[in-house]
Amino acid sequence: MDVEVTNVSSHGFWLLISKTEKFVSFKAFPWFRDASIAQLTNVALPRPHHLYWPDLDVDLAVDSLDHPERYPLASRAQPDDRPKSALAAAREPRAVYKRVRGSRRGSAPGR
Repeated sequence: MDVEVTNVSSHGFWLLISKTEKFVSFKAFPWFRDASIAQLTNVALPRPHHLYWPDLDVDLAVDSLDHPERYPLASRAQPDDRPKSALAAAREPRAVYKRVRGSRRGSAPGR
């Protein structure tokens, strides 16, 4: 059986599994969020109902793509300091600074 990543967006990626296309959401499957395109596309289907990403050491049941609620997230991965992919960096929220009225540096409260 064949498996192929056909498209990647900021929300997830599409897998073609034996003529059936499935969407893998980064929200439902967060461990793919910071993966590079090369890591995402290196996927195997060792058994008809089993997906494996060797570069990420991620195993998934094909059924979990259609029913993620049946498969609670369980990961022992720890955050690391690896550089983020360009796609992940583009999705990262930016700090927004708002100036509060009357809060100039050095001014007394209420002035």
